[in-house]
Amino acid sequence: MEIGTWFKPCQTLLTAVEFDLFTLLASQAMTAQQIQRELGLHERGVADFLDSLVALELLQRAGYGATAQYKATDETAYFLDSRSPAYIGGYFKMVRDRLYHFWADLPEALKTGKPQNELKHEGTSMFEELYRVPDRLEQFLTGMAGISRSNFQAFAEKFDFSGYKTVCDIGGAAADLSILLAGRHSHLSFVSCDLPVVKPIAQKNIESHGLAHRIAAVELDFFNDPIPKADMITMGMILHDWNLDKKMKLLRAAYQALPAGGVLVAIENIIDDERRENSFGLLMSLTMLIEFGDAFDFTGADFEQWCKEVGFSRTEVLPLRGPASAAIAYK
Repeated sequence: MEIGTWFKPCQTLLTAVEFDLFTLLASQAMTAQQIQRELGLHERGVADFLDSLVALELLQRAGYGATAQYKATDETAYFLDSRSPAYIGGYFKMVRDRLYHFWADLPEALKTGKPQNELKHEGTSMFEELYRVPDRLEQFLTGMAGISRSNFQAFAEKFDFSGYKTVCDIGGAAADLSILLAGRHSHLSFVSCDLPVVKPIAQKNIESHGLAHRIAAVELDFFNDPIPKADMITMGMILHDWNLDKKMKLLRAAYQALPAGGVLVAIENIIDDERRENSFGLLMSLTMLIEFGDAFDFTGADFEQWCKEVGFSRTEVLPLRGPASAAIAYK
């Protein structure tokens, strides 16, 4: 019953994020009537909406009835206050605007193996549509940065960077991975590579952190341009976007760009080898079906097989946070 009706709490959370409710209640408590006026809501649903969020442990409430005071929990204030550096609400807004509706066509995706996103409805691929509309691109990059930040931080804390000096981040988006690594490891220098339309967003982010002297934003079409040479090549949520042929092309390009002793790091929701436990990674792979058709997520054993075929000597999987891991290949 919980799984079969999970659209209800899902839409309740996504609606609260759309209303920016957790930002409103992050640092102050308010009554239902005050929230109703602030958000311009009809009186009928306000109490049910707020108390549902209390029951889901997304809001806290002091008191009962008309005088009850609602406030964000510590967790929702941290992750869903738009002023917080750990904000992940951008991803939820993307889910509400795009993925929620496309997932309704999962049966068709399973029967046809074809994308169920903009390509089906508008004739353009996901990335073509994102790059065509600047607001959508920024929403996507903000959302992906939000859900990736904690994994990037965990990688910065857990991996031994002492043997490396240069890092090339492929598909670096707004350069968030480079910025986080630079903040913790002062001996590293970086290039963050992505398509030309993304470069201004990355440059702005780099400059806002005062790191232009250590991080360069570089234009790169990674299927057509050679990957810049570096001691370490990173790919954050990149490999799972592609079919096996394109995955192998990226792995070969990375291998060629690395020196002996260099390392490739793919940060993904790596599926456990038995494909029994990481439900988030498995469901992400279904998302790749809906988005791209032939793209898919993978296990650590898959990664090892591909990398050894390319020429890497050994691989390992470094758990990060939640369902995410860093799949690491050494040359």
